[in-house]
Amino acid sequence: MTDRLLDLLARKGLLLGDGAMGTMLQRAGLTDGGSPELWNVEHADAVQAIYQGYADAGSDIITTNTFGGTRYRLKLHHLQDRVFELNQAGAALAHAVAGDHRLVAGSMGPTGELMEPLGPLTIDEAAAAFAEQAAGLAAGGVDFFLVETMSSLDEVQAAVQGARQASELPVVVTMTFDTNFRTMMGVTPAQAVQTLFGWGVTVIGANCGNGPAEIERIMWEMAQARPEGAVLMAQSNAGLPRWHDGEISYDGTPEVMAGYAQRMRALGVQVIGACCGSTPEHMAAMRRALDGPPLAHYQPAFEASAAAPQSPPAGDGAARRAARRAQRSVE
Repeated sequence: MTDRLLDLLARKGLLLGDGAMGTMLQRAGLTDGGSPELWNVEHADAVQAIYQGYADAGSDIITTNTFGGTRYRLKLHHLQDRVFELNQAGAALAHAVAGDHRLVAGSMGPTGELMEPLGPLTIDEAAAAFAEQAAGLAAGGVDFFLVETMSSLDEVQAAVQGARQASELPVVVTMTFDTNFRTMMGVTPAQAVQTLFGWGVTVIGANCGNGPAEIERIMWEMAQARPEGAVLMAQSNAGLPRWHDGEISYDGTPEVMAGYAQRMRALGVQVIGACCGSTPEHMAAMRRALDGPPLAHYQPAFEASAAAPQSPPAGDGAARRAARRAQRSVE
């Protein structure tokens, strides 16, 4: 099977992903506790308009509104019997927007369950759930599966296994390193890129987290450790989330994200997108930055991976973590 992602990378050298889905759905009227995936059938025009907004902003990749599309996440909304339908619908809407010149990434987020031995979910059970989701995405016309926002290598293994059971389409993986430059389960960027490449995953990276400064360090670590042939992907949040008047907002302006895109290119990242808090306006600014000349002088000054991150402002960390958790539920 042709790998359209690697083919397009070979032609263009650098690809722009898209931005947040949850942020845009909330703008369109999705309320707390609602199912984003149900909008693929009940508010299809709104979902397609979000996809179109990213296409118009210059994104080369459109990501499906299926982040919580496993039976475990859909069960929270009593939709566990509609996995295939909702994933296929989300993918088909994206495919209609992407056409022949853009790619469709089939979003596959965490199940929300703890894997053995910390929890009851086995790798085989998780793999079956991811296979069920992947089958719907493949039927809807995705070009590759995007396993994203992962913390556990066991769950990544299950997702990759499940996707490969369902289809021969390529699998891309991004993890979230928001705990002292490690995932919540202790995985380092170097460990991630080397392990995943060993599993036959070519495009590997990071998404979500605590904003551009954090992901810059993470991608630098991945770049130092990546095996020959590995392609790096980064999708940072648009800065840091804040609670204001009962709503979540992010402090990363389009200009901030344009600078982030340029630094990612300087690090050798070839697939550059955004995550929570980002909008078509952010992606348009990133498109303009990447269409321009590269940074003339870029010298990252990071040290050993054991270095601790800067402490957040006092009293602000808990609010940011709560905001990030709320946003991730509709990634």
